[in-house]
Amino acid sequence: MPERLSPLPHQTLVMKFGGTSVGSARAMENVIQIVRQARAEWPRVAVITSALAGVTNLLLESAAQSARGETSQLPEAEQTLLANHQTIATSLIADESRRAAVMEEIGGLVRSFVELCHAISVLGEATPRALDAVASLGERMSVRLLAAVLESAGIPSKFIEATELIVTDNHFQSAHPDFGLTTERTRHVLLPLLEQGFTPVITGFLGATRDGLVTTLGRGGSDYSAGIIGAVLPADDVWIWTDVDGVMTADPRLVPQAQTLPQISYSEIAELAYFGAKVLHPKTIRPVVEAGIGLRICNTFNPAHPGTRLVSNGKAENPLPGEKVIKAVTAIRRQKLVTIEGRGMLGVPGVAARAFAAVASTGTSVPLITQASSEQSICFSIPSEACHAVLSALEKTFASELAQRDIDRVWATEDVSIITVVGHGTRHTPGVAGQIFTQLGQAGINVLAIAHGSSDVSISMVVESTETETAVKALHKLIVS
Repeated sequence: MPERLSPLPHQTLVMKFGGTSVGSARAMENVIQIVRQARAEWPRVAVITSALAGVTNLLLESAAQSARGETSQLPEAEQTLLANHQTIATSLIADESRRAAVMEEIGGLVRSFVELCHAISVLGEATPRALDAVASLGERMSVRLLAAVLESAGIPSKFIEATELIVTDNHFQSAHPDFGLTTERTRHVLLPLLEQGFTPVITGFLGATRDGLVTTLGRGGSDYSAGIIGAVLPADDVWIWTDVDGVMTADPRLVPQAQTLPQISYSEIAELAYFGAKVLHPKTIRPVVEAGIGLRICNTFNPAHPGTRLVSNGKAENPLPGEKVIKAVTAIRRQKLVTIEGRGMLGVPGVAARAFAAVASTGTSVPLITQASSEQSICFSIPSEACHAVLSALEKTFASELAQRDIDRVWATEDVSIITVVGHGTRHTPGVAGQIFTQLGQAGINVLAIAHGSSDVSISMVVESTETETAVKALHKLIVS
């Protein structure tokens, strides 16, 4: 590989901007200033962008309606897409010919959207491949707009569709990258641009198979795109720009007293991201950790705030002065607890394996598992919308045992929530679990199930859905008290 295509040490910053960060002319003005400041401090800067806020939802809702044969909404969706992008272009792209050229390209993508929806309507179904083709259009529009806006502000930029960079398998809607091929293509395309002083503006969320078919990395996958691009260049830092001041101690909509965490470990943020915190896509963390590069979460609308810096697990075990044992509390709503119970399960090998094979056959993820030491019951949580399919699969799998009464029943609760307390101190500090359950008891909250031990840094509890807010507020007092 020529020298100019070798990795760039200690010089490169990757920044990702979410949908709200590019969702209006005012927001994009902030992005201009952030990129300009970053270029003044870093020799090489690459930008990943999401679709404009609300665009991906509009695209997918239109596709779903089209699959049902409902296409009357398409003209309105078409006009909304054009108007949202035109408003920003008119405000921030001064040169009329450049503005017209950008809107012509965006208009072509909007026409593709309408054509795809009509094709879906004719077929009467939206396949995963078709949904990826539709969903990808939001980022493909925004990347053209943001690159032109930066150019108009005097920042040399070129847009790049990540289909040229990120090679994935053909698992549409949640594709997995081939890091070897992705590294090769990313360095080949991006490094020359960076060396020439351009800021590449890259679509988040997207990739492509080896055959060039568009794939997506799952909802919220633009964060993951930033982690992938940052890891394979490699960059020195990845900054995720969003609409909050970093990682919070709790959801501020539930707890107005929630505070920004100045630092958090990779394992702690992984738990928070998995258990409901929306500030970072869970898959973002792995490529960043494995590449040994930095990660920071900041607020586009408050760029002076330092945000949250992610640190290695070892560093996190040495807390900052005044830092609490418990770092944050989060919640996953709309879960159900499924229980398989019966005295005939005692000592019978393979029951758990068969149960989770049945769950897996429905494509359902299980975030929490607990089992009685008597082996007479297994309990686990699943998303509420998957409950019917999971119960049917389990009843089919254990039809013989149910008939013979070796298993008494397979049943599910009403909606519940998983409350998770995160912090390295949950393992190393005596009495933390006692504090947690005392706090919940004093708030009058009954804990339906508990999971602790699979993670060094979290304790998860299941509570009635009606007690979610009360539980989070009660446990947050252990952080701010």
